[in-house]
Amino acid sequence: MSEPIEKWVALYRRAWESNDPDDIRALFTEDASYRTEPFAEPWDGHLEIVEGWLDAQDDPGAATFEWRIAGQDQLTYFVEGVTDYRDGPIYSNLWVVKLVPDGRAEEFTEWWMEQESSQD
Repeated sequence: MSEPIEKWVALYRRAWESNDPDDIRALFTEDASYRTEPFAEPWDGHLEIVEGWLDAQDDPGAATFEWRIAGQDQLTYFVEGVTDYRDGPIYSNLWVVKLVPDGRAEEFTEWWMEQESSQD
């Protein structure tokens, strides 16, 4: 993994599967801001991020996630992804992740939009 974001996304996926508070905290600085939508009130700091994450958690193995780096501005990364839920919808994702030099995120914002079903 050459890019810091590659390691961060791998750790994010580990936390997504484990829902372990330590895995979640390891992703973010102590005073990080996590927005589940661009204009939503953020979860600020480890306590709110862990609580928010666990309130909205997915079951382990519930989804696959394919992604690529769409762009970068210094330590701010733009990630395009597709989340495919085994028993549900498929979402297009755009993440904006601002990392600090140690590889943790100080800001995370996600956009997500349900894809149209090809079975309709």
